[in-house]
Amino acid sequence: MPPIRHPLFDPKHPGRRPSPPARRFPLSPLDANEQVVLVDEAGTPIGVAAKATVHGAHTPRHLAFSCYGFRSDGRLLVTRRADDKATFPSVWTNTACGHPAPGEAVPDAAARRMRFELGVDPVELRMVLPDFSYRASDGAVEENELCPVLACRIDDDPAPRPDEVAQWAWWTWSEFLAAAADPDSGLSPWARLQAPLLDAALFRAGDR
Repeated sequence: MPPIRHPLFDPKHPGRRPSPPARRFPLSPLDANEQVVLVDEAGTPIGVAAKATVHGAHTPRHLAFSCYGFRSDGRLLVTRRADDKATFPSVWTNTACGHPAPGEAVPDAAARRMRFELGVDPVELRMVLPDFSYRASDGAVEENELCPVLACRIDDDPAPRPDEVAQWAWWTWSEFLAAAADPDSGLSPWARLQAPLLDAALFRAGDR
């Protein structure tokens, strides 16, 4: 079956705008005009769209990120998404996820989001899986993302925003891998896919 092509891939669609020049100051997560970067199957930016209009039953491919924050003892900060999140509410997942603003570098977006959502400053933030992408649906809303995966160190416990994060915990990496492999664990679909890839990447890099 051929893939469904989202209306926002039409350059004349009113919800789509040309890619603007790089911004010195990216949009705040609270900005009502927050935009995401639309990308084609090769990952090339093809325009932008309002975040509020993008996610639906059939979502256009767009740029996002996932970040994994580890304590100095190797434990991973995992979070449970707030119950009223528009996409995948209440699921346990990795440390933080989000969308770069147009013209914003992915690591800068990850650091911005972690400060906003969790009240933490990432240390030694680095790209681990630059080409990861996935599609997943919670039955109402689809995610369709080119989603680079980053890792960092976190030195303090988080102080999360309750409208973003319902719960948090420090898990051992083995606990996280076990949850990713357990279909009844309640872990997000993107974390399940990322876990073995990240495990292999970190193991090859000697960071495990």
